[in-house]
Amino acid sequence: MGILEKVNVPDDLKQLSIKELEILSDEIREIIIEVVSKNGGHLSSNLGVVDLTLALHRVFNTPADKIIWDVGHQSYTHKIVTGRKKSIFTIRQKGGLSGYPDINESKYDCLNTGHASTSLAFASGMAVARDLEKKDFNIVAVLGDGALTGGMALEALSHIGQVKQRLIIVLNDNKMSISPNVGGISKHLNYLVSGRPYIRLKEILQSVLSSIPAVGKSMMEVARKIEILIRTMMVPGSLFDELGVKYIGPINGHNIKEMIKEFEEVKKYDFPILLHVVTKKGQGYKPAVDDPSSFHSSKPFDIQNGKFIKSGNKPSYSKIFGQTVLELVKKDKRIIALTAAMPEGTGLDVVQREFPENFFDVGIAEQYMFDFAGGLSLGGMKPVIGIYSTFMQRAVDQIIHDFTLMKIPVVVGVDRAGLVGDDGSTHQGIYDVAILRSLPGVVIMSPKDENELQHMVYTGIQLKKIVFIRYPKEPGIGVEMDKEFREIPFAKSEILRQGKDAAIFAVGPLVYGALEAAEKLAKKDRINITVVNVRYIKPLDKGLILDQIKKTRKVITIEDGIKNGGFGNMVRELLISENLRRVNLLSLGVSEEIVEVASRKELLEKYHLDAPGIYKETYGFLKKRVLNRFLNPR
Repeated sequence: MGILEKVNVPDDLKQLSIKELEILSDEIREIIIEVVSKNGGHLSSNLGVVDLTLALHRVFNTPADKIIWDVGHQSYTHKIVTGRKKSIFTIRQKGGLSGYPDINESKYDCLNTGHASTSLAFASGMAVARDLEKKDFNIVAVLGDGALTGGMALEALSHIGQVKQRLIIVLNDNKMSISPNVGGISKHLNYLVSGRPYIRLKEILQSVLSSIPAVGKSMMEVARKIEILIRTMMVPGSLFDELGVKYIGPINGHNIKEMIKEFEEVKKYDFPILLHVVTKKGQGYKPAVDDPSSFHSSKPFDIQNGKFIKSGNKPSYSKIFGQTVLELVKKDKRIIALTAAMPEGTGLDVVQREFPENFFDVGIAEQYMFDFAGGLSLGGMKPVIGIYSTFMQRAVDQIIHDFTLMKIPVVVGVDRAGLVGDDGSTHQGIYDVAILRSLPGVVIMSPKDENELQHMVYTGIQLKKIVFIRYPKEPGIGVEMDKEFREIPFAKSEILRQGKDAAIFAVGPLVYGALEAAEKLAKKDRINITVVNVRYIKPLDKGLILDQIKKTRKVITIEDGIKNGGFGNMVRELLISENLRRVNLLSLGVSEEIVEVASRKELLEKYHLDAPGIYKETYGFLKKRVLNRFLNPR
C-alpha cells in the first residue's frame, strides 16, 4: 500500500516520518506526471514544489493557518493532500478541478490566484485584519522568484516591512517564471544562492562537527540554531533586510527535513520573515528538468520519452505572430519586440534568438513593459508587444494615461483573446474589447485566420496608431500563407458571402463557423445570409453595417468575448445613434458570468459560438422574427 493512501487531509502528514514523506513525495510526482500527460497542465512548476508543499502542510495547521499560492499554477500537490486526490485526474477538465486555487472549490484555498505578484498584498491585508480581530493564526505567502519582477510584489514588500506584521513569505526560487527570469532581482537572488560566503562556512562546520564521535549530532543542532545569526552577520544589507523583512536562506527546497525545521522556527517570530527556498523546476522527471519552459504549460505527452502528442500540423496564431514580427524586423531594425516573461508563449522567442538586440523580456512587469514601449516609440522605434489578453488587463492605466492621451504608436498582439480552454476563469481573454473600445484613438483588429493575422501585424505598424490585434489560443485554420505582406484597408470589413435575408457580422476565427452555418441555412432552409468578416472592431465600418441593415433589417453579431460592452453593443449603439428602428438584432457572445473550466471547444459550444450553435441561434431568430425590444419598444 502506498503512503498516499494514508493521506486524505493535511493532518495525516503529521503522522508520517521524514522517510515516509520522502516516499510520498515520489508517489505524488508520479501522479502529477500521469495527470498532466493526459490532461495537459503545468508540469515543471508543480514537480518543483512537491517537497515544499508537504513540508508546509506538515508544519502549519491548515485551513486555520492560511497558505496563499502566488500564481497558483503550482498547487497540484496542495490539492492532492487537501482532500482532492480522488478528483485530481479531472483537473482542467469540464466539471473538474481548476488548475489554480479556487475559494469555491475547497476551504483550503483561501484565495483565487491565476496572475502573478498578488499574494503578498492579500497576505498583508489578511495579517492586519487578523491582528485587529485579535485572532491567532499563521499566514504564509508562497511566491516564485519571477513574481518579484512584478511591481505589485515589491510594493507589498515595502509596506510589509514598514508595518512589521507577523507574516511568513516563502520565496520559491527556481530561476524561472515561464521562461528564464531576467533583471536585477533575479541577479540578486542568484548572488544569494551561489555567492554567499556563509554557505561555504556552513558546509565546513557540518563536515567538522559531524565527524566528532558521540557529540557530533548535538553540536550540529547547536550550530543550526545559531545559523540565522551567522547569515545576518555575513550578509549585511540584503535587499529584503533593508526593506524591513528578515531574510533567511537559501534553503534546499528538496530537503523536507531541513524545511520542516526552518518552518517550525519561523512560526515563533512576530515580525515578517522571508525564507528563500531553492527548488528545481521539473524535479523528478528528466524531460521537464531539461526543458522546463516547454513543460511549464504542457500539452499531453508520452511519459516514456517526454515527447508531446501532436494534435495537428496547423501552426498556432502565436507562432504566426512571432514569425511575422521576425520577418518585419529583418526589413526594419527599428521594430522592437517585447514580452513580459513569456517569449515562447507569445511566439516572440524566434526574434529573441535571431535578433536579441531587437528583443526585450522585461519579466512579469506588464505595466512597466507598456511604458517602456512608449519610451521606445517616442525615441523613434516601432515597438511590438506580445501579451496574453488576461495579463494585458494589468496595464490598463498605462494604456489609457500614457498611450491614448499622448497618441503614442504601438502594436499589441493580444494573444489568448476570447474563450481560453482548460485554464479557467482567471485566464479568460473575453474582456479586452469591452475595456479598449471606449479609448480614443485606439484601433482594434481581429483576423479570421493566420494568413490575415500576418497582414494585420504588418498593417498595424504602417498605421502609426495604437493598434491591438486579438487572436485566440488555438491552432490556425490551416490556410495557405501569402508570401508578401499587404495592408488591410483601414476600418474596412470584408463581405465573404452575399445573401438577401439577413447579415452576419462575425469577429475573428468565428467567421468560419458563421460561413458554415450560412451554407447549412441556404441548403437546408433556403435562407440566404450575408457573412461579413469584421476585421476592424474599432473603428466600425459604419458604411457597410448601415448598408446591410437597410437591405435586410435583420442583423446577427458574433464575437468571442463578453457581450456586455462588446462588438454587438457597438453595433446596437450605432443603430440608436442613426435612429434606425424596426431592426432585428441578435448578438451572440459570452454571457456576463464567471466562465467555468472546460476546453475551448466545449466553451464555444456552451455559448453557441460554434457552427451548430450559430446555425441554431440564427435559424430561430429569423424564423421567429422577434424584434429587438430595446430598438423597437412596444
